[in-house]
Amino acid sequence: MTITLLDARGTPLEQQKFTWRELTPKPLSKLDDDAFTRVRVILMNGIEQQVNRFSHMCGQFNPALRYALADIRRVEHHQQTMINWLLGADHSPLETTIGYEQVAIEVTAAIAQQEPDEYLAQAYRFGLLEDFDHMYRYSALMDRVEGKDANNILQCYTDILPGRPTSVEHRAPEDDLREPYDKHATDPISKLNALTIFSGEYQTRDYYMNIGPTFSDPVARALYAEIASIEEQHVTQYGSIIDPNETWLEKWLLYEANEVYNYYSCMETESNPRIKAIWERFLDYELGHLNKVMALFKKYERRDPAEILPERLPDPIAYQSQREFVRKTLSEEIDLRARGTEFVHKTEEGEASKRYREQLNSTGSPSDAVAMNYRWQPGTELAKKIA
Repeated sequence: MTITLLDARGTPLEQQKFTWRELTPKPLSKLDDDAFTRVRVILMNGIEQQVNRFSHMCGQFNPALRYALADIRRVEHHQQTMINWLLGADHSPLETTIGYEQVAIEVTAAIAQQEPDEYLAQAYRFGLLEDFDHMYRYSALMDRVEGKDANNILQCYTDILPGRPTSVEHRAPEDDLREPYDKHATDPISKLNALTIFSGEYQTRDYYMNIGPTFSDPVARALYAEIASIEEQHVTQYGSIIDPNETWLEKWLLYEANEVYNYYSCMETESNPRIKAIWERFLDYELGHLNKVMALFKKYERRDPAEILPERLPDPIAYQSQREFVRKTLSEEIDLRARGTEFVHKTEEGEASKRYREQLNSTGSPSDAVAMNYRWQPGTELAKKIA
């Protein structure tokens, strides 16, 4: 299926309606559905969440756009509701956390390989190795507090191994900023990739901040606090690669195009027919939103959307195991660190981040503590004790 962005009309906004029954669908099954169905659900919730955040901010600065923003935002709020409610109560908070980290690993790896700008691809690989380690730490925590094997959620798609150690990921703010892409010279797929990863990481940061305090286990509470701090660093990194000179309407246009692209990617790869129908419906809704924003772009900026958008959608995101790419990146880049906007060998790391990290870890590292003597193997802590 090929979609021509500039010509597709989609479902008219006035026809995009919901009922409460639709907004609270039957959840996916954590055991019977493919793990990548959950990956898509979690990512698309993050995509919608970030568009909502942007829309509210845009309305505060652009009174002429407020009604159009509110009109589209209400539909997208309900889209997010339907998507988020696909995660069922059979997922514990830790199981959902494992799902979030699988999103961060597999989607970031897929995007890093399709990214045409090597600097941006490097930034994605850099963050990928840190999320890979977070998966390992949370898997150790799950073994500790629930006696469960994280692979029940991962379904063998994603390795459970140490990455760049979480305890050395802490950096001074100056070392989390990156060079932004140039909006005039950058390939449109690079702009969409940046929004996808930025949205996903922002959602993860917020989820950990909300769920972390609900644990009674002190190690769990500390681990969520530590990894949430790294997710804040990731949001800083990925937010800084977006050109700050894009206008509000340029950014809105790109956000809507990115929703189209991501729903298209989900639709093309979904294995659950019921959930695929949701992706198809929302793809058509988003084409309607994009069409409306293109009209606003022409009206207020007197520019052609073709200056910003690709004529056709890029190839869909590869929702499949990226194990070999992750392993290769791990073997080649685990010792990279950040100094300013550059990626350097750990021997060249700046003093600011070393001092920052030393202070944070001065009373110990939760991520080191939780994984002490832990090595993943099939089964659980309870099974090992019985054996």
